[in-house]
Amino acid sequence: MAGRPRVPDRQALGGIPFVLHTGIQWECLPQELGFGSGTTCWRRPAAWYEAGVREKLRLVLLRKLRSAKQLQHDDVPALGTGAVAGSDVRDLRASQIV
Repeated sequence: MAGRPRVPDRQALGGIPFVLHTGIQWECLPQELGFGSGTTCWRRPAAWYEAGVREKLRLVLLRKLRSAKQLQHDDVPALGTGAVAGSDVRDLRASQIV
């Protein structure tokens, strides 16, 4: 494989909340921070989704929350389908993520 070495997933994941919290554009993410390029951080979730990581993570989190009695099925009606309403995503602020 030619080109740059692949940025580890953990590093790319760290760049996502940084961009969301600061509000900078993806392409303005400073390389010096060690997250990889903004494009890498922007594309990596799509690769994780294609690999089924999102669904596996969702199931692990649900199990942990339910076992800790922090979540009941009635709290989130769309969990059974994996669907999230577009308005829910739009209403989520970066400060809630970080």
